[in-house]
Amino acid sequence: MTGLQFTLLSDGSSDQVLIPILRWLLGRHGIMGPIVSTWADLGRLPHPPQTLPDRVRLAIDLYPCDLLFLHRDAERVRLESRKAEIKSALQGLAESAPPVVCIIPIRMQEAWLLIEEAAIRQAAGNRHGLAPLSMPKIRELEWIPDPKAVLHGLLRQASGFHGHRLTKFPVRQRAHLVTELIRDFSPLLHLSAFQQLDADLRETVPALASR
Repeated sequence: MTGLQFTLLSDGSSDQVLIPILRWLLGRHGIMGPIVSTWADLGRLPHPPQTLPDRVRLAIDLYPCDLLFLHRDAERVRLESRKAEIKSALQGLAESAPPVVCIIPIRMQEAWLLIEEAAIRQAAGNRHGLAPLSMPKIRELEWIPDPKAVLHGLLRQASGFHGHRLTKFPVRQRAHLVTELIRDFSPLLHLSAFQQLDADLRETVPALASR
């Protein structure tokens, strides 16, 4: 397949960090041409949809695409319950609707950004810094209680700042840079949730060519 347009539907704007990961995965599964990506910004609407089925239908209507990614963190909800919720939301979609691939990290998506020390140092603006960073092991990523706090902590450490300069450090902005600086997301293939996403795309991408 020589190109593709996809839409990401998620709970918040911070989830846009997933887009470079999705682009990498699509390339892994044979999308060689240009990939156009859009985040479905439903929150800016005068009356944003409140239910998941309504959000899915409106995202497809307002952001036409070849493929819709639907992101929902598992967090404290059982994975099976989250899957059932999504399956129910997708029932009744028109036959012309694009395929939907679900993204369900075990924790917050920030866990998927804790794989490359060099990217974190560069995002912190101090790529040659020598401050030791306590990077978690890949096999531990799905069980970190608060991966966002870990990512922010590593960025602050990597910055080399202290005192007043550290309090002014734009850690949330720098966190968004990490995903853009990672070139190889293959370590994530060791994680169960990422393996599921990869398997779903392996099944979905070949079918897109026949649509």
